[in-house]
Amino acid sequence: MSEPEECVALVTGAGQGIGRGIAMQLARDGYTVVVNDVVADPQDTASGAYEVKRTIEQAGGRAVVFKADISSPRDREAMVEYVAGEFARLDLLVNNAGVAPKERMDILEATEESYDRVMSINLKGPYFLTQRAARRMVQWQEDGTVGTPRIVFISSISAYTSSPSRGEYCVSKAGVSMAVKLYADRLAEYGIPVLEVRPGIILTPMTSVVKGKYDKLIAEGLLPLKRWGRPEDVARVVSAIGRGDLDYSTGQAIEVGGGFGIRRL
Repeated sequence: MSEPEECVALVTGAGQGIGRGIAMQLARDGYTVVVNDVVADPQDTASGAYEVKRTIEQAGGRAVVFKADISSPRDREAMVEYVAGEFARLDLLVNNAGVAPKERMDILEATEESYDRVMSINLKGPYFLTQRAARRMVQWQEDGTVGTPRIVFISSISAYTSSPSRGEYCVSKAGVSMAVKLYADRLAEYGIPVLEVRPGIILTPMTSVVKGKYDKLIAEGLLPLKRWGRPEDVARVVSAIGRGDLDYSTGQAIEVGGGFGIRRL
């Protein structure tokens, strides 16, 4: 890996939740962090992307904010071109941005509008952002700018766990899981590792609306480790990937779920 002070990481959806935790950890690791979010108000440094930037800088790190909607082809292109123009390198891409359905609806009643929205942000966006970023990574690796660029997709235990009241979310995360395998296969030629980090029940603004439900399930034994996950639990795994600790595990999913995936009797 290149010297930390030279490295650049792009984290999508980094204004809150898991993305915020990842951005903070990578800044501590020495990366210059490109903090992406669809909402980014430079006048608001108390929350969102500019709060993340301010907090990183107050701790002595380096961060810039790039406002972009990853479901927009134009925004995706602009973001990668910004990184190319500003830094001429990208060492780590973290595809974190994602949304839940605006309304949980039974799969027999769910709408195409909700499906299209969730799939566009959760799957299509990172799929094509990675395509564009990977092309640049290959160039920068070949010209010696970057030693080993790496790519991470943040998926979910919903990639294999049925929730019929939010089917579009489950399908999008299952698609992300396959996208990891596809890119890992294609980019292995260049020695670029691609890994999936699969969070479980993580306490974030997205899950706060169902906190009571999961508090009860966790107390009743849903998880072997009887606590909510935290963004920093996910961030530490991304940190290890960024260091190169898991390069030979390309294409694999690492679950951060408190033992959720263990089959128990």
